Amino acid sequence: MNTETLLLRLRADLADGGLRGSFLVRDLRTGFETGIDPDLEFPSASLVKIPLAAATLERIRRGELDGSAALDVEPGRATAPGPTGLTRFRHPARVAIDDLLYLTMAISDETAADALFALTPPAEVTRMTRDWGITGITARHPAADLSDTPAERFDPADVHLAHALAINAGTAGQGHPVPQLDVTRASSGSARAFVNLLEALWKPSKVDEQVAARVRELMGLNLLRQRLSPDFVSDATKWSSKTGTVLNLRHEVGVVEHADGGMFAIAALTESQVPAAIQPEAEVLMARVARELRDHLREG
Repeated sequence: MNTETLLLRLRADLADGGLRGSFLVRDLRTGFETGIDPDLEFPSASLVKIPLAAATLERIRRGELDGSAALDVEPGRATAPGPTGLTRFRHPARVAIDDLLYLTMAISDETAADALFALTPPAEVTRMTRDWGITGITARHPAADLSDTPAERFDPADVHLAHALAINAGTAGQGHPVPQLDVTRASSGSARAFVNLLEALWKPSKVDEQVAARVRELMGLNLLRQRLSPDFVSDATKWSSKTGTVLNLRHEVGVVEHADGGMFAIAALTESQVPAAIQPEAEVLMARVARELRDHLREG
């Protein structure tokens, strides 16, 4: 199947499944790539924690921060489904910066991420990312904003109403009355921008190798593996990734490394048109699309 025919079919599959998406797969050995609307910008949700981790680690490398330094962290006391780790704690905790990095990346803990943002604010994370030559990713707000959406204001039986608002209230220019879904107010990025970041972390770049290696390690420890992971993990592959979710947005970016030396950076950013909080079919569909793009590039 040629590339044009494959992309037409995958676009149709996404539309039939109620998804709009920005996908990009790049062979990190050859630079060849294929994708679907890879330059379409989306609110990045928790994907912004990748540049946050890299910026924090760079400041540790420079001696501006001490990874072993313990911070007093107030509990998130979240009760709605979704948040993890310190965000659900009921009592204050004292946690080292290195351990906050682990919680931020492995379980996407928003309270841990905000403790890191307090040290390196979103604007500084964006500036450091630009200094590495990576454009198209912007950090704009604390991670706690991701758990402060209309969904948290509805009873569980009515949460579909928040998703209906998310789906129907957007503008053609990707503005939205819900700030977490407005690309001019939310942290944002495209599939291409995140693949560029992944390439900078997996190949020699302006990112210090010690910093890049630790980010790779943290992404390999990601425990949220319900999305793309089932299509990329095996005894002969290593999958390192970060997910991002807010309302009807479901994202994942990562790198699959094959035993034969093959290495592919993958970004899948999606927006559902189905007003439901739990959509395993969407997870399966976005993983299949990403897998077919990778397979096509690998076989081509």
